[in-house]
Amino acid sequence: MANLLFDESASNSDASKGYAWWFSGDTFEQAAANERHPRKRSLSYRINSHPGRLTILYFLLLISVSTGLLLLPIATQPGERTEFSTAFFTAVSALSTCGISIVNTTTHWTYFGQAVLIVSVQLGGLGVMTFASLIALAVNHHLKAMQRLLTANELGTNKLSEIRGVLAVVLTTTFVIELITFIALFPGLFHVNKGNVGNTLWESLFFAVMAYNNSGFTPDGAGLYVDNWAVGMPIMLSAFCGTLGFPVILNIYRTARRHQSPKRWSLHTKVTLVTTFAIVLASLIWFLTVEWDNPALFKYADVETRMRRAMVAAVMPRSSGFDLSWVPQVSEATKVFMSVVMFIGGGSTSTAGGIRVTTFAVILLVCKAAFTGHSDVTAFKRRIHTHVVMTAVSITTACFVLVLFASMALMLITGASFSHAVFDACSAFGLGGYTVGVADVNNPPSLYILAATMLVGRMGPMTLAYAVSRPRQAELVRYPTDQIVVG
Repeated sequence: MANLLFDESASNSDASKGYAWWFSGDTFEQAAANERHPRKRSLSYRINSHPGRLTILYFLLLISVSTGLLLLPIATQPGERTEFSTAFFTAVSALSTCGISIVNTTTHWTYFGQAVLIVSVQLGGLGVMTFASLIALAVNHHLKAMQRLLTANELGTNKLSEIRGVLAVVLTTTFVIELITFIALFPGLFHVNKGNVGNTLWESLFFAVMAYNNSGFTPDGAGLYVDNWAVGMPIMLSAFCGTLGFPVILNIYRTARRHQSPKRWSLHTKVTLVTTFAIVLASLIWFLTVEWDNPALFKYADVETRMRRAMVAAVMPRSSGFDLSWVPQVSEATKVFMSVVMFIGGGSTSTAGGIRVTTFAVILLVCKAAFTGHSDVTAFKRRIHTHVVMTAVSITTACFVLVLFASMALMLITGASFSHAVFDACSAFGLGGYTVGVADVNNPPSLYILAATMLVGRMGPMTLAYAVSRPRQAELVRYPTDQIVVG
């Protein structure tokens, strides 16, 4: 445990906000002693000592429950029928906050079925490990040391004593932003629904949950209301906040509360915001140049309407998946570009998927350091730890291989072109919520492949790796170095 980057020093007592009592410094020594002298453990101990496996079990349990509820007759409109593959895929799509819909949400699912989707998306958006930790807090009134480690990684904090506080911030931030979105959406949707208060309340709630959690399900089949800015703007802003991640929102809030300048933001916040805005700007330029004359996207609209729709197209494909009507009609080059954007995804520990923008930024910084002959990887006059660099490279490589194999499997099963298969695979992994038709309700094998890809995209490769291999002691023996030729 010596190589873990967790700060529990006395100097951190102020930053920990009084939670230092929650974590004792001898916990790791006690855990190591227990491992050296193993004794018969209870089932509860064995489960909690492997939080990665607990996360997977928890997620599979939610999928089972959600699938079962969607298979109930009360969840389906009269005259419609829900196959197991459809219910399973929809449940995974909701819990992973991906939002790929293979049936019309309005005409296929009843209000009960839509309510199942809302609850599933909310649970998935808050994070599997977050809810698992809250359950452990409620039952045991404390978290096991190993569980705190994985939760700290999930929530993006490197101070174990702050996890309980961060969990509270996660819940508060989520519900506050969703409430603000709900209130902001009501006037616009009230006008769209022509004064129908019941439909307006339901659609406001539905869109508020789906927008912040970056899930592309819609309650009425109308998509994002791209031509109604009173509805489209709150959804887009809420979705954008959801892609930033809880650590960024928490850091910005704390610095603002202390009346500090953005210069005091953490390195993680700076890298996330700069990379996010760079990707959004690049996407905006791409859609305005490459798709300027595309009638499916702009419909020969005026300049103001083109700018508005281009902004929606630049922000939403990163993870949200709203307004699917124009996606199959874009050029092949744009589909590849959108695949790359979805593969990158949003911020770490956010409701978005992908390899995360910080991972992408670290990869670019590694390339910059290598090409300029520097041994240290730096950003904003700070050196990035070697462990972070290795994690970024391993995550990117593993996820690239996953998407590549998923794409090839989809090509073999569906006969789709490479660009279409890659698009849907990246959409599933990055939780983008878009599809160009590869996800077909009449082709169950393709649904299962995409569902598995969504699971990995939601939980992340680090959680899966943690599930099969527990952290080990620091290496006592290091081999001599040697050279190989690369490049």
